[in-house]
Amino acid sequence: MRRVQVVDSHTEGEPTRVVVDGGPDLGPGTVADQAAAFRERFDWFRSAVVNEPRGSDPMVGALIVPAASARAVCGVIFFNNVGLLNACGHGTIGLGATLRHLGRIGTGRHVVETPVGEVTLEIGADGGVAIDNVPSWRFAKDVPVEFEWQGRSAVVRGDIAWGGNWFYLVSEHGQELLARNIETLTNYTWAIRMGLERAGIKGDERLGRGQVDHVELFGPATRADCQSKNFVLCPGKAYDRSPCGTGTSAKLACLHADGRLAEGLAWRQESIIGSVFEGRVRVEGGKVIPTIRGGAWITAESTLLLDEGDPFVHGIRL
Repeated sequence: MRRVQVVDSHTEGEPTRVVVDGGPDLGPGTVADQAAAFRERFDWFRSAVVNEPRGSDPMVGALIVPAASARAVCGVIFFNNVGLLNACGHGTIGLGATLRHLGRIGTGRHVVETPVGEVTLEIGADGGVAIDNVPSWRFAKDVPVEFEWQGRSAVVRGDIAWGGNWFYLVSEHGQELLARNIETLTNYTWAIRMGLERAGIKGDERLGRGQVDHVELFGPATRADCQSKNFVLCPGKAYDRSPCGTGTSAKLACLHADGRLAEGLAWRQESIIGSVFEGRVRVEGGKVIPTIRGGAWITAESTLLLDEGDPFVHGIRL
């Protein structure tokens, strides 16, 4: 019987499960090196932690690992129902809330090492969490994608941008971004994702292998205190309940590139369920650094039991 200690939280509605003890030994090296070992040798552990029957499709896992950087409080590897993630904004906010809950960090700024670079957590006196994300930018503007929708060929145009993951961002799509339309929006964005793959459309292959595996739709905000509303489809066909930290970072980079968002100005991004991230950008050495702020709440401390006699000990993988 293997025991895995976890702390669950949600960040603006999107769940994070942080593995605090009982994870695999990934050997020495950077967090990127450890992530490669995780992907190659321990995919069963990923599935056991986040897939049914212990987890669910929207669950994002976060494995705390040793950091190579002396200034980092820890390293972290994020994963979901189908594989590893390059980064995760809502998960990093959840990690900050978890580390504070465990007494491992206090108020102030703390560096965390991810497979794609260092991010900085800022824990406020009120327990709020903000992250300074990895540098983000638009890779390509106004890229057409042909896809099959409701038995017909359709075309949308969108930007490809990096915010820690690769996104295809679409503003003109003809869909209503309302919670009652989640099933339709999921199918629509999945059809676009399949169109991206068929066309071989990628980002910079030096980052996350270039796979554009997130699709993000934008529309008018429902809330009066927000500038935009989004629907984000993640790898594994689960939609993001939060406004998506890496997706909001990608959006901010595009807005800044278009001259629509100056340094330091706030952009409030509403999710499909009505939760909010507040974002800003600053420019350092010609690179756009997004800051994303949101709320995270601890929901459980628990021990996962992995019984080798259980036919689904390593999760249900369809």
